[in-house]
Amino acid sequence: MNYTYENNKITVNNALHFHPRHTFDCGQCFRWSRDDDGSYTGVVGTRVINVAVVDNKLIIDNITIEEFENTFINYLDLKRDYSAIKKVYEKDAFLKSAMEFGWGIHILNQDIFECLISFIISTQNQIPRIKKIVNGISEIFGDKIEYKGKNYYTFPTAEQLKYAKSEDFSSLKAGYRGAYIVDAVEKVLTGEVKLDLVKKMSYADAKAELMKIKGVGPKVADCVLLFSAGKSEAFPVDVWVKRTMNRLYMEKESNEKQILAFANEYFGEYAGFAQQYMFYYSRENGVHGL
Repeated sequence: MNYTYENNKITVNNALHFHPRHTFDCGQCFRWSRDDDGSYTGVVGTRVINVAVVDNKLIIDNITIEEFENTFINYLDLKRDYSAIKKVYEKDAFLKSAMEFGWGIHILNQDIFECLISFIISTQNQIPRIKKIVNGISEIFGDKIEYKGKNYYTFPTAEQLKYAKSEDFSSLKAGYRGAYIVDAVEKVLTGEVKLDLVKKMSYADAKAELMKIKGVGPKVADCVLLFSAGKSEAFPVDVWVKRTMNRLYMEKESNEKQILAFANEYFGEYAGFAQQYMFYYSRENGVHGL
């Protein structure tokens, strides 16, 4: 990977498999927003950054070279060879089309606590509303930071949410999910759920660990494992993925458990990457367009 640093900006040359719209709008994260110029601004940890791609160059603004090398290379998954992953699936006609459509998707490596709470909020919810609730929680419980004259807020830590009650999330219209957030915070802080060890666990053990939390079923657990714990075999099954799998891959109408078993066998170690291409294509085009 070839990159340069100047005036608080990183420029990564030949970013042929990354595009901010595909990556930040594919349903895996909720702290990024599109600016008028087509770039994206988001909060990652305690830093607000702006990301754009111009002439196959990835430009990241408001960052030090140390932050880029120590945090953001991993966060944006810039060391992975996405062309190699695409070669694994290019013989699958549908996935070939899906990968061409979402060619710039990178799987982010997010903070696991933020990812956990975000996907608890995502349960039976729409992306604009999820973003509103996540940003609201950040504004109430997180720390304020400024970028280009605007206020942004860090996502709160479990410690910052320690005394929050489910009713504290009512004004944000989190509904029944407020109780799930409180349960997650309590179990993380007491160590009943060992969130700091999830990345080191096997996929099966990590999934079982997360599902100790109220409101965390197989789909939410798989989202957290894929988008923050490096479990590339995780295959979240939402309504779009279920429809696509039943339409194109399954011999008969199948439930989530059957789909997961098939996906594990058919897609293998990069099943989560196949899932993201599938999800993004199906959601943007509709299953009936397959």
